Amino acid sequence: MQKIKIGTRNSALALWQAHHVGSLLAHVGLGYEIVAISTKGDQILDRSLAKIGSKGVFTEELEIMLRNGEIDIAQHSAKDLPSSLPEDLQLIAFTEREAAHDVVLSLNPAVRLGHSNPLRIGTSSTRRRAFLQHYYPQHEAVEMRGNLQTRLEKLKNGDCDAMLLAFAGVHRMDMAEFITEHLPTDHFIPAVGQGSVAIQSAKNLDLNLSELIRQACNHMPTEACLLAERSLLAKLDGGCSVPVYGFAYFVEDKIKLQAGVLSLDGKEKIEEKGLGSNGIEVGNEVAKHLINAGAQDLLKKIRQALSH
Repeated sequence: MQKIKIGTRNSALALWQAHHVGSLLAHVGLGYEIVAISTKGDQILDRSLAKIGSKGVFTEELEIMLRNGEIDIAQHSAKDLPSSLPEDLQLIAFTEREAAHDVVLSLNPAVRLGHSNPLRIGTSSTRRRAFLQHYYPQHEAVEMRGNLQTRLEKLKNGDCDAMLLAFAGVHRMDMAEFITEHLPTDHFIPAVGQGSVAIQSAKNLDLNLSELIRQACNHMPTEACLLAERSLLAKLDGGCSVPVYGFAYFVEDKIKLQAGVLSLDGKEKIEEKGLGSNGIEVGNEVAKHLINAGAQDLLKKIRQALSH
C-alpha cells in the first residue's frame, strides 16, 4: 500500500485534521504517515498575528517541506492560507466544510454577547475583534493566542470571561459543552475558508497520485464556494490578519457570496453580495464592487494601523 506523507502543524486540532485526511485517503486504498512540525505562528505567542507579519505564518515551513519532497501533501485550515500561493505549489482539494460559523465559549452558561454586562472576550482574530466593536462595543477584546487547549486553560484561569472561536475547531476538539452562543453567518460573517481543510502539494507531484488524493478528499460544492471566497481575497490582497470576511454558500444551484471589510474600530463597514454559477467569477465581481466602494483605501488604513 502506498503511504502518503501528510505534513501538518503539531497542535491537537491540526493532528485531528491530518488524521481525518488520512481516513479519506484510506477510501481510495492509500496509506498515510503524519509528519508534524511546529510553525512560526505556533512558536511566537507573545505578539498578535498581524504583528508577526502573518502571510504564511502557519504554512511557510510546510511549504518548504513540500518543495524538498519531505512530505507529499500538507493539510492546512483553509482560513490560514494566504490569498496568493507560490508558483510551484497548488491546492488540490478542499474537504467538505463543517458548519462555518463562530461561537462564544464561556464557563458561565448564561453569557450572550447581546445580553451581558461588559465582558473581556478573548480572540486572536482582527475580524472577530472588529465585529465585536461593530455590534457589541460594550465588551473588551483581549488578545488570545495559542491552541484551543491553551486558550481553554486561559479562560479557566480568568484571563477572559468568554472567547470567540470557529465552531469547526471547537466541535472537532470536543469542547462544544462550553459553547453559550452560536453566531449566525449572515451577522457575524466568517473568515474566508473557515470550516474546511485545504490540501496542498507541489506542482510536480505525480499526476495520477494527485488525482487519486483529489478524488479521496475534495468536496466539489465546498471547493466551488471556497474558490469564490479565495478569489475575492486575492483581488483585495487581504491576508488572514486583516478584517476581510467572505462567506459563500449555495442557494439552489447558484453560489451566493456575502463579503466585506470592517475597520478595526468597527465603525466603517463596506459590504457587498453577489450571486452566480461560477465561484471565481462571483468572487471577482464582489471584490470589484467592494473596491469601487472604497475597500482598498480602508484596507490601506487598517494595514498602517496594524504595523504600528
